Amino acid sequence: MAKVLVSMPDEFLNQIDDYADMEQRTRSELIREALRNYIRKNRVVSSVANEQKAKLLEELLD
Repeated sequence: MAKVLVSMPDEFLNQIDDYADMEQRTRSELIREALRNYIRKNRVVSSVANEQKAKLLEELLD
């Protein structure tokens, strides 16, 4: 597994660590899940936007 160095404000990192502690997870696990959710959400949004564009194009071509 690759390692990535990310810079963030100390206060934000403290919040991340607090959530990780509450959920009894590592910081890395929490950040990986957050990024998975971000990617999944954006795929859905992108897919919906593409469908809307396709419908609009079909309407324009009719």
